[in-house]
Amino acid sequence: MQIRHIALLSDWDAAVASGEYRVSSLGTTIDDEGFIHASTPEQVEDTARRFYAGVGRPLVVLCLDTERLEAGGVPVRFDEVAPGVEFPHLYAALPVALVDEVRPAAFDADGTLRY
Repeated sequence: MQIRHIALLSDWDAAVASGEYRVSSLGTTIDDEGFIHASTPEQVEDTARRFYAGVGRPLVVLCLDTERLEAGGVPVRFDEVAPGVEFPHLYAALPVALVDEVRPAAFDADGTLRY
């Protein structure tokens, strides 16, 4: 299954330099949260609007495959965050080699995230 993670370009660049991505969400790490937040392709737009609109810094969307992550030692769980609403979470740091694609992302004039 395909999932997504929205990241600041600067955080992704730091991950490439170190070999692993450790940011959970904007301003927090896996060490703070215990996991890395992710979204399904259908959830990413709402996630972007709620947490990244107005950030004013370059963004990227990391495209991930849950089977590849699991095979690479990154457990993925779909956790209920509200009644009947589940989001994927990565329960280990993300090796950059397990990222399938990195897409530049930006909000257009109507507030839609394009990536």
